Amino acid sequence: MHTVFVAGATGYLGRHLCAEFSRRGAYVIALVRDASRAGGVVADSLVEAEATQPGTLVGVTDGADLVISALGITRQSDGLSYHDVDYQANVNLLREAERAGVGRFAYVHVLNAESMRDVALVAAKSAFVRELRHSALASTVIAPSGFFSDMGDFFSMAKSGRVWLFGNGEYRINPIHGADLASAAAEAIDAGQDWLDVGGPETFSHVEIAELTFETLGQPAKITHLPDALRRFMLRALTWVAPRRVRGPAQFFLTAMAMDMVGAPCGTHRLVDHFRSLASKIPADRRTGKHSEFGMMRRPASGRGTHHDIDTKRPPGRSREDF
Repeated sequence: MHTVFVAGATGYLGRHLCAEFSRRGAYVIALVRDASRAGGVVADSLVEAEATQPGTLVGVTDGADLVISALGITRQSDGLSYHDVDYQANVNLLREAERAGVGRFAYVHVLNAESMRDVALVAAKSAFVRELRHSALASTVIAPSGFFSDMGDFFSMAKSGRVWLFGNGEYRINPIHGADLASAAAEAIDAGQDWLDVGGPETFSHVEIAELTFETLGQPAKITHLPDALRRFMLRALTWVAPRRVRGPAQFFLTAMAMDMVGAPCGTHRLVDHFRSLASKIPADRRTGKHSEFGMMRRPASGRGTHHDIDTKRPPGRSREDF
């Protein structure tokens, strides 16, 4: 029986990684900051430690055949930066794995990192990947396109009554469910693969995702196209107007919205089913409303933009490539 050490086990992907390796018969050790938040984590053993404090990691990977890290933060808070967590905490874990003689170290990165060097979150992850690639340990880097959960901004905007997109909305993405990503990661690791760019089984343009959210809600699609110049202006303005905890994820979001994020297709979960699950939690009489909260995309104060109101007839779950 292999022993797998999962870091970031209480996060969205970390929970799926624990479940996947447990399903494959591994002895799973889950690294958590707070065991009280580990309810539902499928693991044979919980290890409570602060990866940002290397002294707490001594001995935690002893006996492990594989360390896989999904350690990272989306928002910089509690005095912790991307450098502290996405880079340094993972370096601390890597050094401990090297000392323990772990067979392989796997890390969950992000697709197209080379095109997002100016994004603080991605820069910290990329800096760690460079450390990992220079390590004597065998390694696997998993670079996903984006999670189903990341598509929540589209759904929240549709629930509010209108989706706001930059440019023509034709950039493409194939988001992946956490369970499918965990399975793809395990397969790549078992095969000794050193790098995997991966996404889900369907590719959508941003417009098609917006249409799908409205279809799921049973509403006609109302989409407004904003000039891409506004996106570029917002990126420049973030440094001066946004607090640090908002600036980081907003910078990533605004950058990723201007490129294709398509990895090798994997998995069976469909985005429409994810949206249906979200819709099922909303009372029917509250499925639209101008005052609902939504994610990064906020209505511009001027209200300017190209409106694109359509009653789409494309069947749910279909994309132009049926990816």
